[in-house]
Amino acid sequence: MNYFFITISCYLFFLFIQRKTKLSILNPVLLSITAIIILLIVVGQNYDDYMYGGRLISIFLGPATVTLALPLYKNRHILKSRGITVFIGILTGSFVAILSVYFLSKLFGIDKTIMLSLLPKSITTPIGMEISEKIGGIPALTVAVIVITGITGNILGPIVLKIFKIKDSVAIGAALGTASHAIGTSKALEIGEIEGAISGLSIGIAGLITSLLIPLLLLLL
Repeated sequence: MNYFFITISCYLFFLFIQRKTKLSILNPVLLSITAIIILLIVVGQNYDDYMYGGRLISIFLGPATVTLALPLYKNRHILKSRGITVFIGILTGSFVAILSVYFLSKLFGIDKTIMLSLLPKSITTPIGMEISEKIGGIPALTVAVIVITGITGNILGPIVLKIFKIKDSVAIGAALGTASHAIGTSKALEIGEIEGAISGLSIGIAGLITSLLIPLLLLLL
């Protein structure tokens, strides 16, 4: 079976459903994953069988992330006036994301390998997989957690922002991009171009900061 086209078709179908219903809970990524898992179970194939054809999707993850630089370039004047503020926000968000996983894992007695796999949960998949492998985590588990984090941010992010009455476009973009990477950025782009631009920037900076912070914090802690 050509899982590349099946995956793309599932996503486009569920994206159509979400746009028609306008319900955030009907996240096309979440529904596509669920549909693919059910399909694999029904036809009796495993993840390796899926990745034989689905690996093309992974290849395009990097280039897809790079394309997010376009709206940022169009709104580059924002960085000139608020660049330091944005950087501090991303740094703080990345720091909290790592420490929360570490201390909660210690609190609940989670196995060290699993904890290491969870640490890069808030960054984009290509960087997260690489970090997980380098520090002794399980890359496949890291990917699953990254996707769950992104979907959660995509669905609950706007609700949290509304509860705390955060309306600033730059703050919204930085929050969604730092906390929930590309999937959160897709929501930021729906909200507005500035939000999407800052969110796209946050993905790259958060990935860089996280790749530096995790080894350092593991060494210190």
